[in-house]
Amino acid sequence: MDKRSQKPFLERKKHKQDRPFALYNYCLLGITAIPIMTVGLINWLVDPQDIFKTPNYWNINHEKITKDRNDRLYKAVDVVRLQPDIIIIGSSRTKQGIDPESAVLPSDENVYNLSLNGANFYEVRRYIEHAVYNQPELEQIIIGLDFFMFNQDLDNQPTFKESRLEKEHIIVSDIVQNLFSLDTLVNSFQIVEASIESPATVTDDYGDNGFMPRLDLLENGETIWRFHQSLRLYYSLHSNYQFSESYWNDFKYIVELCKQNNIDLKVFISPAHATRWEAINTTEKWAVFEQWKRQLVELVPLWDFSGYNSITTEPIDKYMNNFMDESHYTPEIGELVLQRIYGYQTEEIPEDFGILLTPENIEKHLEQIKSDRTLWIKNHPEEFKLVKELYAEVNKNKNE
Repeated sequence: MDKRSQKPFLERKKHKQDRPFALYNYCLLGITAIPIMTVGLINWLVDPQDIFKTPNYWNINHEKITKDRNDRLYKAVDVVRLQPDIIIIGSSRTKQGIDPESAVLPSDENVYNLSLNGANFYEVRRYIEHAVYNQPELEQIIIGLDFFMFNQDLDNQPTFKESRLEKEHIIVSDIVQNLFSLDTLVNSFQIVEASIESPATVTDDYGDNGFMPRLDLLENGETIWRFHQSLRLYYSLHSNYQFSESYWNDFKYIVELCKQNNIDLKVFISPAHATRWEAINTTEKWAVFEQWKRQLVELVPLWDFSGYNSITTEPIDKYMNNFMDESHYTPEIGELVLQRIYGYQTEEIPEDFGILLTPENIEKHLEQIKSDRTLWIKNHPEEFKLVKELYAEVNKNKNE
């Protein structure tokens, strides 16, 4: 037999020898694919970050306990999906305090709370740009400003991702991460467990419009402890506060963006408990705080809800009406903020809560706050002492 007659036989022999290896590869691929697809299916069904909008089933996946800490993801997706007409934006204070369904706001408009936990103003700027990109007819922006947003040491949060902004779709990396990640799978199991154990009073639409109040915190009697922890956190992050010109330029950019796009811009300084303002005094940043206000009123009409007024000087107690800690106000106070800004049922608002600042009245207002502070120190010596003691404690721990 010559070589030509042997060749087909040799090829058939080699082909038969390859079959076990091919079968092995197919089996390996199948074995690998099954758990990956199972993880993806579970994460898609439970949808822990609420970005795929799969149905919420009671006692299975309705309790989205991981959603709040992933707001930079799900809110970017919500803007693409909802294309709101009005956005509310700021830090977690605004996120927990300003309700898009308030009777003060237009009921025939799509209103969304785009606020982000611990945001600096660059992050706020980028999410506003994302909203304008997806809704060119955006009508109004309500910004809740916080002094800490302009601290140059406050970096973008780890969950912030530039690549998901100014897009008209969910980016591929977010889809992959939230379908096939084992971390997401752990979140899914946590949500199933929480959904099984949750009380009947919990609703399955928490955060659908971006509003995420923590009303449960008002009922657990741990408000004093939260005040202490929140003040410690402020000192650890902002004791060496340095005003950021970069973040200030981001704010100026947004003011100009609103003018160019005929967007009605409403700006307010968030209310916080008197102990927060005293913490700023304690770290010797009060002059910077005042100068920030002066710069703001040169750019925009500004509602100021800071200072030592009848709302912010509520005595610290286990159960409080106005605050969940020294930083976060309740939705009831948020409603008063909106009523003052929009001139709605103003007879219900304490006269000293919310002042419209202008270049003409700013200095008088700043002096009034100093006078109010003196009175607060006299009437609340234990709270004044607490602020000082916690500052000394944090500094001591830093130096050890």
